[in-house]
This record gives sequence, structure tokens and C-alpha cells, in this order.
Amino acid sequence: MIRFTTSLRRCWLAACLAASLPLLAQEPSAAPDQAAAAVASAEAAPAVPTAFPDVLRALGSASLSERAALLNALLATKHPNTAAVLKAWLEDHLHVRDADGEMFITAESDAGDASSFALTDPVTLAASGPESADGFTKVGSNNALRKLLRSAVASFTLGSPDADVRLGAVREMLRAPDDATLALLRERRAAETDAAVQRAIDLGLASADLASDNADLRLAAVQVLSGSLAGEAIAKLEALRDPANETDERVRAAASLAISSISLKRSLYSGIETLFFGLSLGSVLVLAAIGLAITFGVMGVINMAHGELMMIGAYTAYVVQLLLPNHLAASILISIPAAFVVSGLVGIAIERGVVKHLYGRPLETLLATFGISLILQQLVRSIFSPLNRSVATPEFMSGQWVINDALSLTWNRLYIVLFTLLVFAALQLILRRTSLGLTVRAVSQNRAMARSMGINSDRIAAITFGLGSGIAGVAGVALSQLTNVGPNLGQSYIIDSFMVVVFGGVGNLWGTLIGGMTLGVAGKLLEPAVGAVMAKIAMLVFIILFIQRRKQGLFPQKGRAAEGH
Repeated sequence: MIRFTTSLRRCWLAACLAASLPLLAQEPSAAPDQAAAAVASAEAAPAVPTAFPDVLRALGSASLSERAALLNALLATKHPNTAAVLKAWLEDHLHVRDADGEMFITAESDAGDASSFALTDPVTLAASGPESADGFTKVGSNNALRKLLRSAVASFTLGSPDADVRLGAVREMLRAPDDATLALLRERRAAETDAAVQRAIDLGLASADLASDNADLRLAAVQVLSGSLAGEAIAKLEALRDPANETDERVRAAASLAISSISLKRSLYSGIETLFFGLSLGSVLVLAAIGLAITFGVMGVINMAHGELMMIGAYTAYVVQLLLPNHLAASILISIPAAFVVSGLVGIAIERGVVKHLYGRPLETLLATFGISLILQQLVRSIFSPLNRSVATPEFMSGQWVINDALSLTWNRLYIVLFTLLVFAALQLILRRTSLGLTVRAVSQNRAMARSMGINSDRIAAITFGLGSGIAGVAGVALSQLTNVGPNLGQSYIIDSFMVVVFGGVGNLWGTLIGGMTLGVAGKLLEPAVGAVMAKIAMLVFIILFIQRRKQGLFPQKGRAAEGH
């Protein structure tokens, strides 16, 4: 027999009395007897337990239909352990011991044995020791009951001091709202102090009010939803524009106006998101090209192995993570200087072994460094295999920064933008404010004059080449957070790197920064209209035409630096 809570009995009794009122008006002699019979029937229904332990015991032997009423009884006890019991029930960790019908919260035993449970007494939350799982039966639930459980569990967190926890509870309760849930949220709205939680409650209540029979209430709900950016709000407002769904002309007109307002805002935020992705792509291009701007722009060396130096930096990040598998944040931070050193040393070896003998012969330099790039690719294949490797993203770079329902920024790309600016600032500081930077600029402008002033031009050339190669390695670390690491990683960026350097102005770091960001943003803006491939082709054609008019790029070098090129 279905058990009822005290409140449900009262509601049923009231319904019975309400149903008897017409009888009182129509048949005065028979109505008192029928009303008395209804009251007697309601009082005859057995009441569910009201004490917390008794409700738990009844829950174990109840049917699924009875458990919905017992859930209300459990909430009515206001016992401090109710939330723990409901959470365990929702997660299938509530079991009944077959021997005596006692209820326990269960968990996997400390030994990790799935055939035994670690028991917790739900009344006291004290540990009751391990027992074999064979002697227990799970307190089950169906979809309707689980929906009630989720709302009930969420309602317990509405009073949390953490605003994020309260916001999550509100969203969970609004997934399947009923009258009781909405009443609870209306009560919470009066006491809520956090603006984000208030906004979530207002939008949820407004969505529910759209189904009201009161046209003024529906109109007020539309006005509230007009400030929302959620796609669900647009869908509900779209339904109101149909005369078949909404008879009040004021509500239909307000819904149309609200949809226009929301669409405009979403378009604006979509443009901001596209701009961000363009800046993040531009940052990758700048990181890939800034080292090349030194070796190619300053030294005049066409280094076709520049992409492979980025690949070496990415593999350095992979190896460091293998050595520190349980410290992802530390491994990515250690990878930055490690990649700079490893790629820098490889770059110095390339300059000392090959490039130093080919200064002034750009075609031979191009062919030689292209051969070196093939050697480095094959070397990596032999050591790490041709398969792509994945470098895990640390927690602080994972996920998204959700600004609103229409705009979210990925943390890894945001960090790469900031990292690019930091690398650029550090390189500018080195070249403009240190003696090394002064000698590098002297050698790049006039090697013979610098040598006559006592500067060891060969040593400076090797250091400069190593500096550009080290920055390429650092770029590889950044790329490892965006894509898989493989032998062909650098080939995807070498052409783009040369495009950025030429477009910005050979040897001009500010030109590299502005050129890379410009090409990144322009490419992302073109992609929705023409596609990714056509966007790249369009950017290449643009640069070719641009160089025809300005052969030295956006920011041409001046003075002796220009004469050297």
C-alpha cells in the first residue's frame, strides 16, 4: 500500500473536501455523509514514519512508487545527515543489509576490493567497518526519482557560503523544475546577495513564468529573458512569436524585440571571440617567427631548419613531462628554459658546422639548412618513432574562462598570448638594453666594421643564431599545448613564419609582432566566409601583392641596417 507523508495526507484530505463542496450545494442530505466518508478514508491511510531512522528503515523495503513519498518524508525530518544520505542514494551508494534491513552508506573498501564495502552509519556518519558486498541490496531509483533526488541534493547547497556552489545548485534545480523547486528558488531569491546567482534564479523563474496563464506575468518574463544570452532563451522566445502558442499581441511583440536584442549581443560577443582566436593564432605565428626574425632578418640567413628547431623544443617538453609525470605544472615551466637551451645548442651546432661557411651565399644556405631539416626529422623518427606524441595540459591551463553564455576564452590560448608578449618584451630588452644586444646589432649592420672595432663577429654570429634557435624551441613548447607533437610539427609553421617576417619588415621585431597578429586576426575573420584553406590562400596572395608595393615590408629598416640588406 502506498504510504503518504503528513503533508500529502493533508493535501489529499483538502482535495477530498473540495470535491465534496459541489455535493453540499446539490444534495444537502447526502453530502455530509460523503464528506465524512472521505475524511475517514484519508485518516485510515497509514502514515509514513517521521523519525529519521524509521524513514531510512522504511526506505529499504519500499517500492519505487513508495520511495517518492519517503523522499519527502526524509526531507521533512530536517536531519543534519539528510544531504549525505540523498547524495549517496543518487550515486548508488545507499544499500540495505539483507540480514536485518539496516541501511548503510557504502564505499569501496580501503583495500580496493570490489567484493566488499566500507560501511558508514547514515544516522551518525560513523564508520561501521567493512563487510562483504554479497549481503547487501542497493536502494534503487528510476529516472523520475533521480530527477527529484538531483533537485533535493541541489537544494541543500543553496545555503552554501560559496557563491559558485550556490550557482551550481540553482542550475541543477532548474534542469527539471517543479512547483516545490520554484517555490524554494523564489524564497532563496529574496535572501541571495550574489549578482550571478540572482541572475540565474531570475532567468529560471522567468522561463517557468512563460507557461503562466497570466499574460502580464508572461510579458514580464519576456522582458527578463531579453537580457539573457543563452540559446535556450532564444528558443523559448521564438515559440512565443507564433500566434498558435501565444495569443497576447503584447507578448508576441516583446518576444520579437527580445530576440533581436539577444541576436545583436550574441553577434557582438561572437566577433570578440573570433578576435581572440585570431590573436591567439597570431601569437603562435609571432612565437614561430620571432626566432626567424633574428636569424633571417638580422643575420640574413635563410634557415629552413627553423621549423625543426621548434619541433625539438616540443619534444623537449614531452621528455620533461615523461620525467615528471605527476607534476604537470612544474614540467611545463621547466620545459621552457630546457627547450631554449636544447634548441639553442642545436642551433649553435648548425651555425658552427654549416652556416658559418656559407655567409653571403643565400641559395647554398637554403639548400644546406633544408637538408639539415630532413636529417633532424629522421633523427626524431628514429628516437621517438613516427607516431605523434601528446603533451598533457596542466590544470591551470585547462578549461575555459566563461564570461557569459555567448563568450568563453580557452585558458591555454590566453596564456600563450600572454607568453608571446612576455617573450617579445624579454627579447627587446636583450637587444636594446644589454651589451650583447649592442654587439649583435653592430655585427648585423656592418660585420667588417664591427670586426675592426674588436668584436669577435664569429662568436656573436653563433650566439645570435643560438638565440633565435632557442626562441624557436620555446615556441615549440607553446605549440605542444595546442597540437600533438610529431616529426612534421615544424613544417606546418615554417612558411607562415617567413610570411610574417617578410610582411612585418625584415629584421624588425616590432614588425614581426604586428605582422603576426595582423595575419592571425585577418585569417580568422576570413575563415567563416571562405573556409580555412581559401583564407590561407587569400592571405598569401595579399602578402605577394603587398610586397610588390612595399618591398621592405610594413616597417623597413633604416640607416646602416637597411644597407646591410
